[in-house]
Amino acid sequence: MTAPAGPTYERWMALALQQAAMAARTGDVPVGAVVIGPDGAVLGSGTNRREADGDPTAHAELLALRSAALATGIWRLEGCTLVVTLEPCAMCAGALILARIDRLVFGAWDPKAGATGSVWDLVRDRRTVHRVEVVGGVREAECAQLLRDFFAGHRLG
Repeated sequence: MTAPAGPTYERWMALALQQAAMAARTGDVPVGAVVIGPDGAVLGSGTNRREADGDPTAHAELLALRSAALATGIWRLEGCTLVVTLEPCAMCAGALILARIDRLVFGAWDPKAGATGSVWDLVRDRRTVHRVEVVGGVREAECAQLLRDFFAGHRLG
């Protein structure tokens, strides 16, 4: 489901885009994420760190979820929203479900590995323990361009 982006989602995506820019500076795919609490406060953030850390699980979403859980002292992030620049993969979609995130807001769709509406839709599968509301396409053009620019630079170099 793609919903119109409200001003709040736009502001939150700006924070995720800042995280994504940090990933690109370290040679990682520019994906950034923030966890927003029920009151609108940022509880955690993350940037892709697979290359920087040599860790295949160091996706922006997982690091943002870990950061939020550490900050709150609670692994159940009920009432929270995860905002990420790229549609989550299967691993990250599973983490959203297990963390009990209520809403996912993302920018660019991932037609190769997306697991929240494009290739798969794990977060809304009726067999899961928790379903997540999905708002896709927020600042989509900007998020997609960041990825295109990154990969164009890597193909040339």
